[in-house]
Amino acid sequence: MINPKWTRVTQVDNIPLREGRAITLGGVELAIFNLGERVLAVESKCPHKGGPLADGIVSGKTIVCPLHGWRFDLETGIGTRTSQPACVTTYAATIRDGVVLVDMTSGAKFGASDDSEEAA
Repeated sequence: MINPKWTRVTQVDNIPLREGRAITLGGVELAIFNLGERVLAVESKCPHKGGPLADGIVSGKTIVCPLHGWRFDLETGIGTRTSQPACVTTYAATIRDGVVLVDMTSGAKFGASDDSEEAA
């Protein structure tokens, strides 16, 4: 039996390897990424200009925003450049029996900075 905190999202085969897909769960827009043996979930909008992170390029365990190239660690949500003070919220995600599950109660944001909207 699946713990009630986990929400079924989709079959993992519906998310191509090394790509992301946007979904909305409980009013929160997420980007789910298939890294092969695991999936990772982050909030879907880049804090810089609202770019769709699900459409970004996956590089290792980072996502590159398709609008302005900001990079975020998919495990921690922290921006990978020191000139980029913003971060995105991450959510626990897993694969069980070929199904992607997300724990919406697990949202964590590390290293947040309130003035990140104005950063270039």
